[in-house]
Amino acid sequence: MSLPLSRRRLLTAGGAGLVLAGLADPFRAGPARAAVTTADLVVYGATSGGLAAAITMRRLGRTAVVIEPTSHVGGLSTAGLGATDTGVQASIGGLAAEFYRRVYVRYHGGTLTPTSPLRMTFEPHIAAQVFAEMLAEAGVPVVVGARLSSLGRTGNRITELRTEDGSVYAGGMFVDATYEGDLLAMAGVGFTVGRESNDTYGETINGVQSGNTHQFVYPVDPYVTAGSPASGLLPGISATPLAPRGSGDDRIQAYCFRMCLTQAANRIPFAKPSGYDPIRYELLLRHIQAGYTGPYFTTHSIGGGKTDSNNNGAVSTDHIGLNHAYPTASWAVRESIIADHRTYQQGLMWFLANDPRLPATVRDSTARWGLPVDEFTTTGGWPPLLYIREARRMVSAYVMTEADCRGRVRATDSVGLASYTMDSHNCQRVVVDGWVRNEGDVQISVPQPYPVSYRAIVPHQNQCANLLVPVCLSASHIAYGSIRMEPVFMILGQAAATAAALALTGNLAVQAVSVPALQARLRQDGGVLDWGTPGEVILDNASASGITRAGTWVRSSDVGGYHGVDYEHDGNTAKGVNRLRFRPTLPTSGSWTVHLRWTAHPNRATNVPVDIAYSGGVTTRTVDQRQSGGQWVPLGTYPFTAGSDGSVLIRTEDTDGYVVADAVRFLPA
Repeated sequence: MSLPLSRRRLLTAGGAGLVLAGLADPFRAGPARAAVTTADLVVYGATSGGLAAAITMRRLGRTAVVIEPTSHVGGLSTAGLGATDTGVQASIGGLAAEFYRRVYVRYHGGTLTPTSPLRMTFEPHIAAQVFAEMLAEAGVPVVVGARLSSLGRTGNRITELRTEDGSVYAGGMFVDATYEGDLLAMAGVGFTVGRESNDTYGETINGVQSGNTHQFVYPVDPYVTAGSPASGLLPGISATPLAPRGSGDDRIQAYCFRMCLTQAANRIPFAKPSGYDPIRYELLLRHIQAGYTGPYFTTHSIGGGKTDSNNNGAVSTDHIGLNHAYPTASWAVRESIIADHRTYQQGLMWFLANDPRLPATVRDSTARWGLPVDEFTTTGGWPPLLYIREARRMVSAYVMTEADCRGRVRATDSVGLASYTMDSHNCQRVVVDGWVRNEGDVQISVPQPYPVSYRAIVPHQNQCANLLVPVCLSASHIAYGSIRMEPVFMILGQAAATAAALALTGNLAVQAVSVPALQARLRQDGGVLDWGTPGEVILDNASASGITRAGTWVRSSDVGGYHGVDYEHDGNTAKGVNRLRFRPTLPTSGSWTVHLRWTAHPNRATNVPVDIAYSGGVTTRTVDQRQSGGQWVPLGTYPFTAGSDGSVLIRTEDTDGYVVADAVRFLPA
């Protein structure tokens, strides 16, 4: 059947569900539906990115339908990820910003306006209510429990999507918004799974990475019987020797459930799951017995006395190494992997709260938490969706890489910004020198928001001319680790639908859409596509020229928020001897505003003297490096002549803590 613009619901059959946008409980089962549905845009995947695409298409005056293979709507945004991974909040625009403004209004009241604040922390049911509201207003039908079975194609175009229950969804444009990339794979679009080597794209933190974050801080024996290799390795430890740093493989970062926890009196206690086996937590027990005192999971407050609880530590909620088959597996295999993750994580919480071998302090502190009675009521308070951090990644004409994240290259066909840390959770456990080690965790900040290329969300035209991919987009493993955040998926979902509408209007392949026209429409609809100021001059501590040092400076990346690859500090020694000078080369004479950047920490100095040398004088400013980290702090506007006569000198005389030198920025006034 054709889907009228005014229609607000879609009936489903064969075990699939029904969404009646606008109802108090909008995601529920319903009676049979017609066999064929036609829409301008067919979206596969009711993730935040998929919903953003469908809502955008309707607002542009066209029809859209969302098909979801599971019973859950909203992706991780409604499945426990309520402490949003944000990066720079000001880089979030368009429909994504509207979503977080609506969340703010839900909590704080008032009238929704384009200038309402964004709230990035929220309870799962609040996110579900906001999405339901937006779906109802736009008239977007969402079909749940409808798994892709096959496609219809004519040449390089998809004509229809068929689901396992026999239903058909025909459309002019298609979006794959799943976390797994199932539609793109069935359409014959090129993709990859795993980690590229550093050599593949000239990167430095891709491939095998053995760092110290979320790592064993005490030596832990890896064998079933401690000290006996003949007894075999404990569960989850790979027998494969650790490959050289930077080498590629097919491993992906670990998955977990983002638990919503509470200490309310009516909380649901952690239950012992069927299939519980204490051997799965032997590594954690040994780590605690060796002296580890936590943390064991995060407790980020999201409102309503609840948390978004995530992995934290060497052995935590991440089920490391047990998800490698998931991206390309059948749904039957995926369901077994999901069930194994659920049993592991539920067992972990029961173990921490109950195992008598643990210190009472560990058991008591864990048992004070439980599952809320008013979240995820159909699954007993447990999150309904596994956090698929990474699965397939499309390979298209533009692959986002570490160079994009660090700002070394900038895509000119921007359709939105990303700004979160390059973040990969651990990918495997291995034995190194007789002890267990985690491998794969990377947490490297980016200097500022960076553009995501339109070419990264469309496949090669000869592979498919009417498919857009805002979630499993074209990116290296480490770049995807930065891009893969819920706000960015919404930003790219809006961009995908806007491009689809333009392609339909012009009878074009999505690859032939005018990028300037696309960007103009996205900006009209509130999108933020650019960052930085034309004409700015930035000098980083790692720059090849323009930096002079006196004394000893130590390079570090321990505290996030720095520009470039790292920052430097004085080691809190040799005060008055250690100095670092930035001497930029300015293109024109005139007034320039000087900004300084550092990473903040309680051990930093509060009284760092900074000398700005300019045409006709020197001004000294004092900065507090315990505050305002990770941002450009203005130091004033001064006259400079073209060339390299001016400078910014960071001194250490009489400072009361570590002094950091990271970067300086000059903006034409």
